[in-house]
Amino acid sequence: MKKTEQNALATALLPASAIGRWAIFIIRELGRIAIFFVKGFLLIFSLPLQMSKIIEQIYFIGTKSILVICLTGAFTGMVLGLQGYYTLVKFGSEGLLGAAVALSLIRELGPVLSAIMVIGRAGSAMAAEIGIMRISEQIDALETMDINPLRFLISPRIAAALISFPLLTAIFDVIGIFGGYMTGSVLLGIDPAIYFYRAQTSVLMKDIAGGFYKSLAFAVVVVTICCFQGYYTHMRAEGFGAKGVSFSTTSAVVISSVLVLIVDYVMTSFLI
Repeated sequence: MKKTEQNALATALLPASAIGRWAIFIIRELGRIAIFFVKGFLLIFSLPLQMSKIIEQIYFIGTKSILVICLTGAFTGMVLGLQGYYTLVKFGSEGLLGAAVALSLIRELGPVLSAIMVIGRAGSAMAAEIGIMRISEQIDALETMDINPLRFLISPRIAAALISFPLLTAIFDVIGIFGGYMTGSVLLGIDPAIYFYRAQTSVLMKDIAGGFYKSLAFAVVVVTICCFQGYYTHMRAEGFGAKGVSFSTTSAVVISSVLVLIVDYVMTSFLI
């Protein structure tokens, strides 16, 4: 084959080569993230148990997020009540507002918005904290002292997220349903008994279980991505110092938020 033909063929294959390299990179990163999570999860059960650190992270991830969860849940429920009322009244079905609000919150909006709020408040902080520990060589110091950094830093956060996310989702759902009640019954005049009766009879146990399954999956996604980005800050092309931490934190928030939406779609397609 002539040299010109070889060059033409190489040029033609450039897009395919770029796609292949990108696919290999994505698969490799997914494998690294999966191994990172499995190691951190298994170390939760290693003795002695780190109960004090787990409780500390539950306070940070869960308790300190309650205010933002309550505010977001209340206004989400109020907006659902307002928009749902003006949609249902066109069909003479405003009595179904309670069912619409409850199912929307429990199946979808509760788990998703709770996860996104926790990403913004706690996930970014986790990525930044672990990233600063990496660039300040605190993680290297732990390894020097024969302390497993994954067990010391990551495992308590995984355990705390698995406990906190379902509880925050439940709080979001309850506050959101009462927010819909405030709009639909107090402001727009729907009978409160009808609102809560429809909400109670329309929600099945599989709806509640599906919402909690999603919250557990989102907990895994959020804590794994945020901790992974911070833990490997030193490997970023943007730099080793403060710039690397800023990029790691931004990447953690963006990637985990997008993955929450992707996982939500995948799980919804299986749970319906």
